[in-house]
Amino acid sequence: MPINVNNPEADALTREFAKLADVSITDAIVIAMTEAIERRRKGETPLQTAARLRAKYGVTLGEKAKKPLPREAFDEQWEAD
Repeated sequence: MPINVNNPEADALTREFAKLADVSITDAIVIAMTEAIERRRKGETPLQTAARLRAKYGVTLGEKAKKPLPREAFDEQWEAD
């Protein structure tokens, strides 16, 4: 199935990557998409990001912080002033 690229920036980037990698445009697309998919799969979850940032800045969660807020806390945010 052919791919039709109508975006000049996408076309230029694809051609630049193909030239850098010394491959055909088709191979450049396959390589780029394979690498992008792999990066997405290896990306950290929001929980992992939070844990990494807490460790980086020395933030610890006490037992109180681990307990979910009551529903009323959320409801109060939506009350009209």
